[in-house]
Amino acid sequence: MTALRSDAATFAEDMLTGFVAANRQYVRRVDGGVVRATAMKDGQVSLVVGGGSGHYPAFAGLVGPGLASGSVCGNIFASPSASQIRRVSRATHRGGGVLLSYGNYAGDVLHFGLAQEQLRSEGIDVRTVVVTDDIASAPQDEMTKRRGIAGDLTVFKVAGAAAEAGLTLDEVEELAQRTNARTRSLGVAFAGCTLPGADEPLFTVAEGTMSIGLGIHGEPGISEAELPTADELAELLVTRLLADKPHDAGTRLSIILNGLGTVKYEELFVLFGKVSSLLEREGLTIVEPECGELVTSLDMSGLSLTFFWLDDELERWWAAPANTPAYRKGAISAELDTNDVANLDEEELFSDEGQWQHEAAPAAARLLGLVSTMLTEAEHDLGRLDAIAGDGDHGIGMARGAEGAAAAAAVSQDAGHGVGRLLREAGAAWAEKAGGTSGALWGAAITAVGRVLQDEESLTPQAVAAAVDAALEAMVSLGKAQLGDKTMLDALIPFAETLRNAVDAGTDLGQAWDTAASRAEAAAAETANLRPRMGRARPLAEKSLGHPDAGAVSLAMVVATVGAAHKDSARKEDVLS
Repeated sequence: MTALRSDAATFAEDMLTGFVAANRQYVRRVDGGVVRATAMKDGQVSLVVGGGSGHYPAFAGLVGPGLASGSVCGNIFASPSASQIRRVSRATHRGGGVLLSYGNYAGDVLHFGLAQEQLRSEGIDVRTVVVTDDIASAPQDEMTKRRGIAGDLTVFKVAGAAAEAGLTLDEVEELAQRTNARTRSLGVAFAGCTLPGADEPLFTVAEGTMSIGLGIHGEPGISEAELPTADELAELLVTRLLADKPHDAGTRLSIILNGLGTVKYEELFVLFGKVSSLLEREGLTIVEPECGELVTSLDMSGLSLTFFWLDDELERWWAAPANTPAYRKGAISAELDTNDVANLDEEELFSDEGQWQHEAAPAAARLLGLVSTMLTEAEHDLGRLDAIAGDGDHGIGMARGAEGAAAAAAVSQDAGHGVGRLLREAGAAWAEKAGGTSGALWGAAITAVGRVLQDEESLTPQAVAAAVDAALEAMVSLGKAQLGDKTMLDALIPFAETLRNAVDAGTDLGQAWDTAASRAEAAAAETANLRPRMGRARPLAEKSLGHPDAGAVSLAMVVATVGAAHKDSARKEDVLS
């Protein structure tokens, strides 16, 4: 992505370190993101925003008085983990409750939802407002399925200003919901973005054309058109957004013309003038507009236009002062917060494990290490497969998750923990390091396996089948996907059913696993014939046809690796005997 070469694996972490160093008067670092360096009032509502990195100024650049209280920062284009969200939220909580707000992406919904449940169990009042402004990603009668793009800013700004003024959590939540309902966006791209360290962009746009309806995670657009003039592009964006306006829109609106990475400000100003003239011709009044880079997508060549239809109350909060590293409006004063950020981690309690659980721990750690090595080698291929109709981050997410799980397992083994605790700690590490939808699902699955094995009296084939069943149940419960939705469950469900049937029939565990792994591999290949019904690939169903789901493919690879390791171990035992 950049001429300044650095370690792609630590790019997001290195970026955040530098951001905090450059903006120490605004933000402080906590594990998982940043929080305000300025004091908040006791009883003030905390607004916590976030998502994957790669969108600056969103999300960390919007932390400060009049806007967000904290930002959770995941890896590039990957959701932060539930534990990171929980830590940032607790660090900002001042007794008035917490409002979580983020774009409507599956991984973010999963991780923020888990964090909300955890925080509520601790007695903190937590609400959520998901941003759904992208008109290209779903029709108006299915607004809850729309993605969040540059409209994030309108929701964050109104909610942050209301919280700063001392409104209650109920009031802040309602204002954020109303803002989201009155916000519409549409984006176009002239060239795709490139992940740090990658040699090619996540998608390409044919010369002389543009992609319409793109997301902000490197997803290609919904359709393509000939490259327009500035006048033609203004007409296209304005016409489509006006056709989707709320039924009670009125005549006053704010607009955001947002650069996605490499479109220069001068070009944005040219287009802004065209848009402004068209709206004035419609008899509309533009209030407090924004033009510049506000929600980007690394180095994508593209832009988006947002309409925020105002009422008197929303206009007041939109125009209110704010002072953050990347967004400043009006005059606002705040004192530095002199309180130390507390260590927010809590020790999880585990029941005692028996001798066999401790004897099995080294084997579990070894398996996770082998899976990590395999996924690291497959990272590029999985990323390319995911980029066909997604954002291309599946390979790097799986590699980072497995690496984190293997490292956590090694530490747990050295500490003398049993296999149950080892797997639960590995699952938490996978979710935190990987982020995204698959990170949450894999973390939940590995944690579920650990819970089952911790309570078993011995490692029997039935116990292994029960652990796999628990992993499946965890993924289904968390992800809400079903067989045929073109997700990793299309490989996991056949695997679990085949394994269970073979074990119940008395088949040797090794043979049962091999049979189930072969079924998973075949099922993963069969997903090429499916249309995605969930996740980021759903709006790009046609592009996805003919290609298997990356999540299903990686799951089949993982269970095959585990099976091969079991065979290798069995052969060595035969030689020794």
